[in-house]
Amino acid sequence: MSTAKKEYKRVTVKSLVDMKKNGEKISMLTAYDFSMAKIVDAAKVDVILVGDSASNVMAGHETTLPITLDQMIYHASSVIRAVERALVVVDLPFGSYQSDPKEALRSAIRIMKESGAHAVKLEGGAEIKESVKRILAAGIPVMGHLGLTPQSIYKFGTYTVRAKEEEEAEQLIEDAKLLEKLGCFGIVLEKIPARLTKSVSESLTIPTIGIGGGKYADGQVLVVHDLLGMTHEFNPRFLRRYMNLYEEMGNAISNYVSDVKSQDFPNDDEQY
Repeated sequence: MSTAKKEYKRVTVKSLVDMKKNGEKISMLTAYDFSMAKIVDAAKVDVILVGDSASNVMAGHETTLPITLDQMIYHASSVIRAVERALVVVDLPFGSYQSDPKEALRSAIRIMKESGAHAVKLEGGAEIKESVKRILAAGIPVMGHLGLTPQSIYKFGTYTVRAKEEEEAEQLIEDAKLLEKLGCFGIVLEKIPARLTKSVSESLTIPTIGIGGGKYADGQVLVVHDLLGMTHEFNPRFLRRYMNLYEEMGNAISNYVSDVKSQDFPNDDEQY
């Protein structure tokens, strides 16, 4: 017997916990600018992640490491101005929280005050415990991130699936339970085996959001540029492209160039 899904005029951290409790899957997408965030929010995506993936998608860096706190605040501010419904979560960038809990709190406060965001996301488990505690004590909602943690790419040396071995899987489960105990409202699980996602999701009362974690997560997240096919070199197994905007946009721009060169644009109806 199906039950009617609740309509949320404004999604909050409590809404996400309620969705898990009610068996409703959570939708999450990235956005980094006003125009894209406006479209994503209007489509009723539950959570918008202003991800440090902006380092790759918007700036063309090979990794997420170069993006700065100031740049994250700029992107988050742009997104917040567009959003009316979604919960907006912002990544704390590499170097802004790992070394010192006080620095972590300062970084989180800057994001919340200067962008107007609703929550922050940190990568890691027990090693960032004190930073998470400090941020939560200030009343700032925190989302965790376990599994493949892109900010640690040079430690792992590869973007391959994480926690396939029993020892690492057990550590991930321990970290997930720790993050819940500390007070995180949700956890992103990236590129881990589906059976592990199932175990973690069933052991927590807070929602899990998968990206390459399989169907047993309480929700899913993708980079919006990947979903729309604006990127074309990136082809992981977990990605489903819903459009091929790379080709469509390229064709449209080529047609524009052709019309300008042939003096077809602007025509008599397109001038004053």
